[in-house]
Parts: sequence; structure tokens; C-alpha cells
Amino acid sequence: MTDRMRIGVGLPAAVPGTDMTTLGQWASDSERAGFAAVGVIDRLVYDNLEPLTALAAAAARTSRVELVTTVLNVGWRTNPVLLAKQLASVERISGGRLTAGLGLGGWPEDFAASQVPQKGGAALWASTLETMAQVWAGKLSGQGGPMPELPEGRPALRFGGLVPAAFARAARHGEGWVAPLFGLSVLQEGVSAVRGVWERAGRPGRPRVMTGRYFGLGHGADPVADEYLRHYYGDAFLSMVRADTLTTTDRLRAELTALRAAGVTDVVLYPTSSGLEQVGLLADALHASGFPLTGG
Repeated sequence: MTDRMRIGVGLPAAVPGTDMTTLGQWASDSERAGFAAVGVIDRLVYDNLEPLTALAAAAARTSRVELVTTVLNVGWRTNPVLLAKQLASVERISGGRLTAGLGLGGWPEDFAASQVPQKGGAALWASTLETMAQVWAGKLSGQGGPMPELPEGRPALRFGGLVPAAFARAARHGEGWVAPLFGLSVLQEGVSAVRGVWERAGRPGRPRVMTGRYFGLGHGADPVADEYLRHYYGDAFLSMVRADTLTTTDRLRAELTALRAAGVTDVVLYPTSSGLEQVGLLADALHASGFPLTGG
């Protein structure tokens, strides 16, 4: 069990119909309420903001909170120099607050729209990570000199995935693992796997383990959650994700207790509604659940 679990809140950047001009206010309200982080998820062919753009908007209205992706999909982002520059840009704008959770991505239509095959992940990871490391080390130059070097270990990296190679990547190339946004048994098995690789790699301490859960509170929370999650995941995954969605204080308390016991160090709670009142409702519910926010 971890001593204390850092609790962040997701931006409503992937909730259709959101007034995206309120994203900065959502981020600043979240920081003021004491959340440790604000986070984003990633889709291409969907009604959402590009996630790094959303985090840049959040960075401009905050000064403390960590900015996280859970996860950013690299499988169909085929220019690793551009991706490295985009990540570095958010890192620099925010004053060093970006933690990039990276994964391959799993939505077939995103790969089809990008004209990229949904295979060959091992080779893609090797080339992408090598190129990004060169960019962030200031080893790529052009007219006017090199791209700027970032401090060692920045931005912070975590890795998603459910196969042995993913756990190895999380242990060897980053500070830990990003679990899916639902499924306790999958989380527990992944924590055990990534800790094993971490120890065999001789790394001190334990890996960070980040996951997320969906939440919605207040009047009409359940039908709102049903509508959003069906729209995002479709009927095939609805029952699984809905089972882990938090719409009451009791459910919030039980799930966070289970996540902490499973070894989660960082959790981001993603809204099913874009109303600004959700930030305050969640902060109050966390306090009532015995998980008061401390700001970091």
C-alpha cells in the first residue's frame, strides 16, 4: 500500500458539447481546490480537443498542478521529432510540470484516418524513444543551432500497455506505468508485473502507478454518465467502464480505497459532465470520503 495517493482531476476536453473556452477556468479551479494534477485522454476521430493543446491551455491558467496524459497515443503520431517538440513545448510553457503517459492507442479508426497500420509497436517504440531523447538532449541542430536541451529526466514519462514489453518499457524508460481507466483485476496484475521488472532492472524504490476513473456527481449524475460513456466507448465496453464509474460519495470512497490498496500512487478522476460545478462537488466528496486534497 502506498502512504498517500495523489489525486488529480481530468479536464472535460473529451466531453462532447463542452464549451472549450472554460477549460482554463476548470484548470485554475482545480488547482485552487487542491488537486495534485489535471489530466487528459486521447482520441483522434472524436469530438475532443487535441490533448497537448488542452494541457497548454491549462498550463497558462495554473502554476502548481502537474499536467498529465493518460495516455497520449504515439501509434499514429508518426513524426517523433514533432511529437518531442510538442511535449517539450508544454513542458516549457508550464515551467516543468508535464508528465507524459504514453501508449500505442487502440481505436482502429484513429489509425485508419492517419493511414498508419495498427501493428509494429516494438519497432515504433524503439525509434520514437530514441528520437525524442535526442531532441530533448539538444542533439538535433539546424540553421540557428540546436533545439533547446531540457533538464535531464524531463518531461517525466510513464507508459501504458498490458503486455510484458509494456511493463518492461515502464520500468526501464520512465518512472512507472499507466493502467487502463477501468478494471481492478487488470490493474492488480499490472502492478505486480511492473514491480517485478522494476526490481530486476535494479531500480531503487517502487514505480509510480497511475490510473484513472470516471466520475459524475450531483443531480442526474447517473443518466449523464450513462449517456457520455455509451457515446465514448459504445455498447461493447459500456458495462465494464460503467461498473467503475463513481457517482456517489460511498462509491468514490470504496474505489479509491481499493486503488490505494492495489498500489496506485496517482489517480486522475475524469468527468462525465463538463459543468464547472463538478470540480467543487468532487473536492467536497473527496473530503467526506476521507481523501482530502492537499495540493500535491
